Amino acid sequence: MSNGNSVTLVGNITRDPELRFTPSGQATATFGLAVNRRWQNRQSGEWEEATSFFDVVCWREMAENASESLARGARVLVTGRLEQRSWETPEGEKRSKIEVVADEIGPSLRWATATITKNERRAPGEGGAGGAGGGGGGGGGAPRSSVANEPPAGYSHDEEPF
Repeated sequence: MSNGNSVTLVGNITRDPELRFTPSGQATATFGLAVNRRWQNRQSGEWEEATSFFDVVCWREMAENASESLARGARVLVTGRLEQRSWETPEGEKRSKIEVVADEIGPSLRWATATITKNERRAPGEGGAGGAGGGGGGGGGAPRSSVANEPPAGYSHDEEPF
């Protein structure tokens, strides 16, 4: 990622990952990510907040792992690149959007714990288009995590991180 198009986001998943497969059998998953920014207004001393929403796209084993491991509300770290996608509606209107194409996704351990389960390595070209257990580790044996990202006891939703 030395092309200058690199982004790292930390936020909460706004919708469960949606797993799909391309006609060639390639797994892809998409989910929404809400990233909050909080600052103190220097004039009033009041805390202000703004939320940005991003669509995250992941591919292959990471897509399958994300759809199995992540759920709405989980706090995650995403690194990847920004990519613009364009299409035309059935009415002929041109549309485009910018998405984050993920290189890595991990649970945030700031207010949660995670259990990592390493997938079995598979030979190149072996399996991975669904089935029970949903495919697996590819060449990298990528770790998978179960994220139960609940806020700590006594946490108020008026506070960070949300």
